Amino acid sequence: MLKPDLLILGAGYSALACARQARDFYGRMTGTTRTPDRLDTLAAAGIHPRLFDGAANSKVEAALARANHLLVSIAPKEDGDPVLSSLGEALEAATGITWICYLSTVGVYGDHDGAWVDEESECRPGQKRSIQRLAAERAWQDFAREKGVRLAILRLSGIYGPGRNTFVNIANGTARRLIKPGQVFNRIHRDDIAAAFFAAAQVEADGIFNITDDEPAPPQDVVAFACELAGVEPPPETDFETAELSPMARSFYGENKRVANAKSKRELGMEYAWPDYRIALRGMWREESWR
Repeated sequence: MLKPDLLILGAGYSALACARQARDFYGRMTGTTRTPDRLDTLAAAGIHPRLFDGAANSKVEAALARANHLLVSIAPKEDGDPVLSSLGEALEAATGITWICYLSTVGVYGDHDGAWVDEESECRPGQKRSIQRLAAERAWQDFAREKGVRLAILRLSGIYGPGRNTFVNIANGTARRLIKPGQVFNRIHRDDIAAAFFAAAQVEADGIFNITDDEPAPPQDVVAFACELAGVEPPPETDFETAELSPMARSFYGENKRVANAKSKRELGMEYAWPDYRIALRGMWREESWR
């Protein structure tokens, strides 16, 4: 049986982990990046690298013509999804595509005052970036429906992993314990994103799936626990209302929800390797995989 070909549109932090996880499943993997200095990184991961900055080019169009699976991990813009807008004709002409995976965000649910949400919950995003993301989801759903291919939308919570985590923030002096009563966040380790992609790819899963840990938790608790493991004093508690924050950082605290992952376990067979922040931080500290 021939192995499928994968085209990754936006082979960044999470998508690169997906490719490494599924390397033996695919006959060929091609991935795009905006910057020439990442071409060698993709090649080292067994990915045929291509430059793509939002403008159609012959090499990316050729990769589309060969592809059976697409992994889309490029953020939308004000004028829509850059892949659909710049590669629409090539996508329409690509006859080999049978499955698309779109990496989205739980931000599309918006604020639910700390209540639990699942894939059937109302999406009411308040932030501009999340409104654009929901519009992109719907555009891909329309495209998949018209083309007659299966589409998995993986809604990801706050992403962490090697080089991007609380231990790194402690080491570089940027860790903070912001206190906003009742505020919780879900998180997801990069390796669990990769596992979810691989599980979905093998069955060409169709539908929306929350890919997130089991325990939404106050962010200050995560910082305190990481400091305990690292053997350092935690930063002082800071009241959220009076803290000096960038507009982007403050916007994350404007939405509060608990995201359920039961569907991913039930339909994709997901067994999260990093199901809560305590297990994750202990493991990353023990294995030194946080660096």
